[in-house]
Order: sequence, then structure tokens, then C-alpha cells
Amino acid sequence: MYSYKKTQKWNKNLKILCILENLKNYGEFSLVLKNIIKTVLNTQNMSNTYYEPSDLRKFGNITEWNEELGKKFFDYYGSVFEEGALSAREKSLIALAVSHVVKCPYCIDAYTQDGLKRGITKEEMMEAVHAGAAIESGATLVHSVQMMNKYKKLSM
Repeated sequence: MYSYKKTQKWNKNLKILCILENLKNYGEFSLVLKNIIKTVLNTQNMSNTYYEPSDLRKFGNITEWNEELGKKFFDYYGSVFEEGALSAREKSLIALAVSHVVKCPYCIDAYTQDGLKRGITKEEMMEAVHAGAAIESGATLVHSVQMMNKYKKLSM
């Protein structure tokens, strides 16, 4: 159930968005003002996120509740990202793309940072994200064949 304060904030944000829409006729100044307002809105919304960015630093704590499995996971995880047939840089780029496909904000943060440390450019990052998105989209769409088959069967 929404509180009165949340409703007020939502209404305020809606009014601001309406103002933003009306600003588009006022040239370059309106673009600057629009970006400032969007930044403020995004900052406000980020503080109310379900995911706490600081929780990423607590990832290692998963061993506290099951030390054996936690250790096995981190050993495996570490092994996967060692140099092998693929470089650590290539693996980081793959991890970034997969992070977007599985929609893990912690992973996106971690592998964006890791990619920057490994010299991955913003263009390479975006291209990898698009490759992941294309595979995810294709996987979704190929399942439409299942729907089409079922439809044909049921509509006979």
C-alpha cells in the first residue's frame, strides 16, 4: 500500500515530467534544464532502490551461512575468470553482457568497473550489451514457435 508521502512524491515527479515535456520548445537552455531535472529525479529515485549498491561488498559473506558451498562457489568463480583460452578481458566483457541479460545490478556495477580496469572501451561494452540483448530477444522470439504450434493445434 502506498503512503501519502509516496503519492505526493509521485505526483510531484509527474508534474516535473509534464514541465519537461513543455520545455522542448525553448532551445538549448531547456535541454540543460531538462538534464538537470532528470539528474535530480534519478538521484531521488536511486536512494529508494530495492538494491543497495553497498551490498555488493558483502557478497563474500554468503559463506557465513554455508561455508562449504560458499567456498566451493568462490573457488569455481575464481577459476572461471582466470586466464585460459579466453583472456580475463574477454571474460569480463562476456560477464558484463550476461549481467545485463540476467538483469543483475550488482554484476553490472562490478563488471563495468572491472572492464574499465582492463581497458574495455564504452563502445565495446555497449556492443557486448547489444549482443546479449539480441540473444535474449531471439530466445524470447523463438519461443513464439511454441505459441504458434499450440494456436494451430487448438484452433483446428
